[in-house]
Amino acid sequence: MNPYQIGRLDNLMIPRQSRRKRISSYDRRGGNDDRIYIKPGETRVIADIKTKGVITHIWMTSSNQGFKPETHHLRKTLLMAYWDDETEPSVLVPLGDFFGMGHAMTKNFVSAPLQMSPEDGKGFNSWWVMPFQKNAKLAVKNECDTDLILYFYIDYEEVDAFDTDILTFHASWHRECLTQGKDPKTFETHHAWCFEGDNTTGDENFVILDAKGKGHYVGCHIDIHNVSKSPEWDWPGEGDDMIFIDGEPWPPNLHGTGTEDYVNMAWCPRQTYSAPYHGLIQGGDENWKGKITYYRYHIQDPITFEQSIKVTIEHGHNNNRSDDWSATAYWYQSEPHQPLSIKDVKDRLPLDDES
Repeated sequence: MNPYQIGRLDNLMIPRQSRRKRISSYDRRGGNDDRIYIKPGETRVIADIKTKGVITHIWMTSSNQGFKPETHHLRKTLLMAYWDDETEPSVLVPLGDFFGMGHAMTKNFVSAPLQMSPEDGKGFNSWWVMPFQKNAKLAVKNECDTDLILYFYIDYEEVDAFDTDILTFHASWHRECLTQGKDPKTFETHHAWCFEGDNTTGDENFVILDAKGKGHYVGCHIDIHNVSKSPEWDWPGEGDDMIFIDGEPWPPNLHGTGTEDYVNMAWCPRQTYSAPYHGLIQGGDENWKGKITYYRYHIQDPITFEQSIKVTIEHGHNNNRSDDWSATAYWYQSEPHQPLSIKDVKDRLPLDDES
């Protein structure tokens, strides 16, 4: 089996040397209680696959006991994935963020690898291809104060062999709240705070991904909460993306021109938009206040690295702004990978809109 052929219309005529399998939360007693219940503090293994194969689709939806979602439960719940007997997860991301949107929010949107579907974006779908040579284990940890209700499908193909070498799928989550910016009062004008200053190192940029090994980066979504109280023009972008490959110095070969430019949009957008590989799920309120979510998936243009990759972006021009930034990065690489870490639950919670 060649995992690179999965999902292509022009390959549907080619016989597949695989067996379709599924693990779901259906009621094993034959009833209609087609969900699992995860206690507060409990980590539940939801899939333990002991074969060679490829996860091709994951669907989930979740809530808390009594169908009254606990505030921020999508940030309090963690999704983890382990491949081929590894003890450190290759996926370690808050549940909502893994499926493409931060802020513990849901909203209908469509991209190629990730979708949140009606009602109100509460149907989560992933089409990231996740191959494994020996086994795969997926787990969910409930760090809410109440029971978590989880419905899920995990669709995979069992195979006898891969026709080519494979890299394994990874996802991580990073947050800075607040980013270390500069006091606008130290600038002569508001315009200077927005547009002036020289960044010739990238050292203070927000880090989307910092990985070591051989592989390719396949994209991210970026979630910004603009907390500025300024009544003046308050666009939180203007940050250049800078992607450092294999330890290269500044300026990196992949040096961009601005936040909205990296996500393939223009002119400080607020209009929501969903395309296969880039989009704006949440545009913020008037004057870009409040919560914003962009995505950029490098499906047609994966960014390869031989030894390491550091994906960064300025938080405001020259890192002048102090806002709440988080990002979920997705990539494939050879093992072993650097151990992933996640902030404590209290440090994952979104800020109030009035913050």
